[in-house]
Amino acid sequence: MSSLTLPERRKLEKFFDMKTGWVLNMSDRAFAELVAHSAGLNIFDLRYNRVTGSKANRLRAFWDIENDSVVGGLLKELVDYACDGVRRGALAMECRQIVARLVQSGSDVQPRAQMAAESKSTLGPKLQERLAAALNDVMRLAPKPRGFAFEQFLNDLFGAFKLAPRPPFRLVGEQIDGSFHLANETYLVEAKWQDPQIGNRELQAFAGTVRTKAMWSRGLYISYSGFSEDGLIAFGRGDATRIICLDGLDLWQIIDKKLDLSEVLSLKTRRAAETGRAFSAVRDLFQVT
Repeated sequence: MSSLTLPERRKLEKFFDMKTGWVLNMSDRAFAELVAHSAGLNIFDLRYNRVTGSKANRLRAFWDIENDSVVGGLLKELVDYACDGVRRGALAMECRQIVARLVQSGSDVQPRAQMAAESKSTLGPKLQERLAAALNDVMRLAPKPRGFAFEQFLNDLFGAFKLAPRPPFRLVGEQIDGSFHLANETYLVEAKWQDPQIGNRELQAFAGTVRTKAMWSRGLYISYSGFSEDGLIAFGRGDATRIICLDGLDLWQIIDKKLDLSEVLSLKTRRAAETGRAFSAVRDLFQVT
């Protein structure tokens, strides 16, 4: 999520003529190509499909979803595109100042977080290789045995980072997929490996499970297929979250980049406290590719 303020958004919307649903005079193709060139992302992906699905609404969704570094890079391209035409003057200068702030914010904060995580990582080459092989083995299983194997993999992963994991356990009327300790807090775990992304209903159900436990309980929802953007938005409109989320790409990046899982989860928890958003991707927290 970018740190664009409401006054900054209004200036950008005015400069890009977004009140009609357009972004400047760009066609769908030109807009998609510019976003792909700047950010390597598909602006017509479903996660940016807000309200009418217009280019203006997709750009607004992009500002809400992506981090300062990514948003700043795209805005620089858009301002340059506009200034190649007829849009110059004081508003153009103000928009460039907004871009500069976002780019500086991204360069100041994200690398420090990455260095902090990498400096603490206990994931040596042999352990990295073993975890990667284990996750590959889980991928090759049929759906029925894969769920149990995924839970075992996660238990091993938490153990590798000394998070005192507890394997899955049953309570009356419910199944808990495990728990672990992080910074003197107890996290309950919900783990899913299925084709559909997790939506609001599943998030609300797990949040309800966490709320029925001790007041200091927290939750980690792990979905290999990820979480639907609509589900995350709807979930964010409800009660204050006590859960954070992690997807399959997060898992692979933790292993591949030898990131410290404790630091990843701590940063996700902090971002949830700051934004109310349960899911923040590892690539946004650490600027990994």
